[in-house]
Amino acid sequence: MMLASSAVIALGHAPDPLTGQRQTDLVQAADAIDLLVLLREKTEGHRSGDESRILDELIYDLQVRYVQVTRQS
Repeated sequence: MMLASSAVIALGHAPDPLTGQRQTDLVQAADAIDLLVLLREKTEGHRSGDESRILDELIYDLQVRYVQVTRQS
């Protein structure tokens, strides 16, 4: 998922593919996570069980990473 990759990069957990550097941008990370939450809400009832599980786990993982990064700052 492109939004998830954007969040991971913005959290500094992966290098930016253009620059090869790791940088933290909490606003961009929060925006990407919020968009995934919105996607989950808007597609409710139209996903398979596996799709719902994957999306829920992905959002949870990103939210935990976000909290960890903000606590380190």
